[in-house]
Amino acid sequence: MNGVWISMIPEREGRPGPLAGLRFAVKDNIDVAGVPTTAACPDFAYLPERTAPVVRRLLDAGAVLTGKTNLDQFATGLTGARSPYGTPESVFGGGLISGGSSSGSAVAVAAGEVDFALGTDTAGSGRVPAALNGIVGVKPTRGLLSTVGVVPACRSLDCVSVFARDVGLAARVAEVARGREPDDPWGRTGERKIGATVVYGVPGDVDFFGDEEQARAFGQARRRLGEVVEVGIGPLLEAGDLLYRGPWVAERLADLGGFLDKHPDSVLPVTRAVLESGRAFTAADAFAGMHRLRELKAWTERLFRTIDVLVLPTVGTTYTHAEIAADPIGRNLNLGRYTQFTNLLDLAAVAVPNGLTADGRPAGITFFGPAFSDDDLARVAAAWNR
Repeated sequence: MNGVWISMIPEREGRPGPLAGLRFAVKDNIDVAGVPTTAACPDFAYLPERTAPVVRRLLDAGAVLTGKTNLDQFATGLTGARSPYGTPESVFGGGLISGGSSSGSAVAVAAGEVDFALGTDTAGSGRVPAALNGIVGVKPTRGLLSTVGVVPACRSLDCVSVFARDVGLAARVAEVARGREPDDPWGRTGERKIGATVVYGVPGDVDFFGDEEQARAFGQARRRLGEVVEVGIGPLLEAGDLLYRGPWVAERLADLGGFLDKHPDSVLPVTRAVLESGRAFTAADAFAGMHRLRELKAWTERLFRTIDVLVLPTVGTTYTHAEIAADPIGRNLNLGRYTQFTNLLDLAAVAVPNGLTADGRPAGITFFGPAFSDDDLARVAAAWNR
């Protein structure tokens, strides 16, 4: 399928283990020894000597790696339309974008070319492509899956994510892949339980950007949940705005600024514009952002003392490639409206399909829980999706 694969790897017999015989792919910002890592920028490419620990754990569990997949360049974007290697279309066709940045990984799973795939998620890249291709996207708590051997986007926020066609497999893969590495300064462990009787929080007012069909699909999902607690999400959205409209966009320059300075023409214009916008922020801006984020985290902690799980649409609307081309940055922000606060506020998330709209477009919802609620959150999402 056009634009999905960057490199293929000859299949070999898998080892015995809990994932024996399952075929998988990895996003091409994750290292596999002897296979170039490009991050969708040919001039950036390098040949790693070491396989990322998160991939190694899956291989040790018997899974078979088949190739590396396309992405929005430097994992900067949620559209799947920012790569020199082509632009995958959603498996639902109609010119719909696949979503990004983990575009190739999501399409490979949705098309049945692999059983599961690894992506990454900083602003929603493990969930937006899942929604736009009708599959499951698990975004673990930051640090549960090692980011050693992953090209950084925002190093303090980056997560490795998992795509599969059902929650059970995605959760099983995430469990196998998790674990602390001695050379990973961002690694974490922990556990938080969700009660057997789940209290769902759902916002009373959601912006679907004029998309009445997506609004109708979310309304149906809300009714399926039964009794819910209506909550406000303004502070969550404010936190999300810090990522691209605030000083966290400057964090992308911490790892990529040197390459951008030396090779500006090697970076796609829209990607370069996003990265360059980080230069407008000062150290004082960064500290002010950190202080405000801490206040928003405190609000979020109070929220999760009143509910167990927050439920939101994964995306408010869908776009075609033509619509993205007409407004690549503004519509990218719309796609991340209900995803980009997640890592800033240290939440876990599971995105699941929510059927189709009347005009045949995919809809999705996401279940959010506090950090380290991953196992119980997957249980809740699986029960709903079943």
